[in-house]
Amino acid sequence: MKAGGIFKCYAAIAPGRFREDRFLIDAPIGRKEGSIIERTVRPDGQPARTEIRVVRSAEREGRVLNLLSVVLHTGRTHQIRVHLASAGHPLEGDSLYGGDCSLIGRQALHCEELAFTHPLTGEQLRFCSPLPEDMQQLL
Repeated sequence: MKAGGIFKCYAAIAPGRFREDRFLIDAPIGRKEGSIIERTVRPDGQPARTEIRVVRSAEREGRVLNLLSVVLHTGRTHQIRVHLASAGHPLEGDSLYGGDCSLIGRQALHCEELAFTHPLTGEQLRFCSPLPEDMQQLL
């Protein structure tokens, strides 16, 4: 990803009202103090950039849920989860970062597109995967 040779686009579902329909979170990520698993935004962390676009919103049980298109510009551990939680919009089903688990039994995150150049043939490869049924049901 550093060299720009891999493109990843994720679908995510997060709650709340976003101020903008398209925005970039550029915030360094590092290990959370005292944890070997959890990450957090911190000034001494590794650079991390996440581009987010609100695709559509739906109301469910009195809450606004948003289908997001998320493009990674860096590849940090838990990057999407950490950036959305730091913005006050933790993923649905993400118990580690404060997401509501009442409507889905897993993180509402799905890699919908992956593209890269084959290292031996130079062929441009692109793989797409539709939104899983459980995430469709949330909306």
